Amino acid sequence: MMRRSVKSTVLGSLFAAFVMLFGLSAVMTTGTALAQEPTPTPTDPIWRAYSAVREAIEEEYSQDLAIVREYNWEQAEYLNGIDDCTVLDNPAAARPIYFGWTFTVTAMTGQQYQGRVSFDLRDVVVCDEVVVAAAPATGDAPDPQTDGDLPQAVAGAANVGGFELGGHVLGLNQNTFNVMNRSGMTWIKKQTSHSIGANATDNAGSISAAQGAGFKILLGVVGNKDQLAADFDGYAADYAQYVAGLASLGADAIEVWNEPNIDREWPAGQINGANYTQLLAVASNAIRNASSTTLVISGAPAPTGFFGAAGCTANGCNDDVFMQQMANAGAAQYMDCVGLHYNEGIVPPSQQGADPRGEYPTYYFRSMLQRGYAPFGGKPVCFTELGYLSGEGFDAPIPASFGWASETSVAEHAAWLGEAATIAAQSGNVRLLIVWNVDFPFYTATDPMGGYAIFRPDESCPACDTLGTAMGR
Repeated sequence: MMRRSVKSTVLGSLFAAFVMLFGLSAVMTTGTALAQEPTPTPTDPIWRAYSAVREAIEEEYSQDLAIVREYNWEQAEYLNGIDDCTVLDNPAAARPIYFGWTFTVTAMTGQQYQGRVSFDLRDVVVCDEVVVAAAPATGDAPDPQTDGDLPQAVAGAANVGGFELGGHVLGLNQNTFNVMNRSGMTWIKKQTSHSIGANATDNAGSISAAQGAGFKILLGVVGNKDQLAADFDGYAADYAQYVAGLASLGADAIEVWNEPNIDREWPAGQINGANYTQLLAVASNAIRNASSTTLVISGAPAPTGFFGAAGCTANGCNDDVFMQQMANAGAAQYMDCVGLHYNEGIVPPSQQGADPRGEYPTYYFRSMLQRGYAPFGGKPVCFTELGYLSGEGFDAPIPASFGWASETSVAEHAAWLGEAATIAAQSGNVRLLIVWNVDFPFYTATDPMGGYAIFRPDESCPACDTLGTAMGR
């Protein structure tokens, strides 16, 4: 049940005052509250969730909880539904909500209360009693491996290092290299696909061309979901052999799969972070046995809340639920970096509220970063796809399915990319940011990927300058 716990105490305001008086810098770390966490603003999802639970408890018990001694929160899975912590007058009214936040609130009197709320804040329940997860036994740290079928993790020696910038490219040519150099990029991302019998040496030319031009190369390896569905173990072994071959050829980083939380990329009915971790474990060990210095990046999930309050259906999982499932299964030991995507922004990356579409966390760069960083115990994040869409400069309008980006200008596209790189570099939590994309010219009625490109139709590159400034060029 326990996912991650954060405390907020009445001592927080005293600490904040101390910081203001003496000029100290309060650094927030996962699971630790220095001052009040989360920040009590209407746009913070945890604060809004806590407020919903607190109000329900106040109504249920006629208590004033405006000031409390402390509160804890956990992301949790409710195996029997969100209502299984209370006795319902009508058991048939139990709601099929299986994921959410559980809050434990300690009043100033010492009395404790517990409540649950779904991720979309629509369903709240006050529990009949407080249940606290058992603390791990003292002594040696618990084994992070929670699935007995997972292999022992092979230790990697990849130098995680400081922040670096790169771009997803179509061509490996001098014009693309010039654009990237101007932007301060030192990494190239190329995507390759795997089916049974594929030969890793087919990528030798890309690896050689990128490194010969002075870049490191990340290869994102898209799998074959149909072959995986037909024979999971057999396909996983062949996939692992393929990525091991890429590592042997000198790939600097490998992303294991692409968006495995949706049925476009993973077999429907089998989508679960624990299932993905099974493949990640086999692939990671193969990569590290072939080259201990190759950076292993987990497959970035599609950022989405499409799958509603339950978090998962047969067709996919919301990215936060999927990553929490990965973390629970022990995925952290098989990665050097947490893969993330962010490609639906229409406000500056420093902005944390007032998106015209609503307040879902994947709309905002900072909350998207925290979404990936929080579950894995301090593993750095690698944005393997980060971009802003602007249709400016193209003859055709933005496709209807991408209409949310219809007002984004090229100037905003450039400014926001530079700002995102600056925030990522200064966060201390991001190892790599790959801009989606550098030079894709395609702009169709269904997929305007050229609108994400920093090399624009008129052959200008405003984002080259903002990114270059962010990287000190």
